[in-house]
Amino acid sequence: MSEATEVDRVYAAVEKAAALAGTSCAGDKVLPVLTGHQDLLDDAVIVFSMTASASRSGGLDLSMTVPSGHTDPYSFALSKGLIEPTDHPAGSVVSDFQERFPIGMYGIDVDVAEGFKKAYVAFPSDDLRELDKLVDLPSMPRSAAENAELFTRYGLDKVTGVSVDYKRRELNLYCDLTDGEPMESELVQSMLREMGLKEATEQGLDFAKRSFAVYPTLSWDSSRIERICFAVITTDASTTPTKSEPEAGQMWDYATTAPYAYVGEQRALVYGLALSSEKEYYKLGAYYQISDYQRKLVKAFDSLPE
Repeated sequence: MSEATEVDRVYAAVEKAAALAGTSCAGDKVLPVLTGHQDLLDDAVIVFSMTASASRSGGLDLSMTVPSGHTDPYSFALSKGLIEPTDHPAGSVVSDFQERFPIGMYGIDVDVAEGFKKAYVAFPSDDLRELDKLVDLPSMPRSAAENAELFTRYGLDKVTGVSVDYKRRELNLYCDLTDGEPMESELVQSMLREMGLKEATEQGLDFAKRSFAVYPTLSWDSSRIERICFAVITTDASTTPTKSEPEAGQMWDYATTAPYAYVGEQRALVYGLALSSEKEYYKLGAYYQISDYQRKLVKAFDSLPE
């Protein structure tokens, strides 16, 4: 298939996912990213993620993972005029990681209605990093070091990578749970209280036990933890973090109809339960394209006991 045809194929899927999520898709925001990576689209891991909300205006993100040999997403966005240069430390995170660590892959995140959103830097899957090796990087928020002991106490000390949201000026730590024990309810509630975040519901606690990763969100403006997200990967569309309507219905509809390209397999999904100090909300990503790594994770976590 030609590279131009690949762009058309993926863009058509983006448009379908956006319609299902109840949001618009802006070609001038999405197509520069697809065409800039057109030689990689056939093999890229691609996820379309919606946010479930009572207002049905949560939007849709296109997330794409590409090899580390490609131009990193922050440099790409600058070169294409998708983001403005900045002296803020957020603009140095990717380069700081490149200078100090081996990089396994990059990721780029685009709000399909508003444009470039995040850059991801991930370590090789067999060479993850301990949190204490990251906190002293010049560009890291001080909240990473100030909360490092708390993260470590709750088993959030093995990091697969980070992402930077350049508009919000926030950083996510991606903490790996694949080799650990399930996060029991008492542990989760204790952690949320210490972090100053909203406690989870009973349904949320049951959901959190199946997490393969936890994503704390930090900013450069304070030492507090802004949010945390528990992520569950599965092929089971009923694995939702809430039974509340209309959110549960929105997620079910999206999980069972979102486009995906690996015909003959079950659709791979990643659900998220996000908690801030005041509220909880829900995310759902449908993998449009996956790799054997995601297949392995799905198989492992779908086999966990209820």
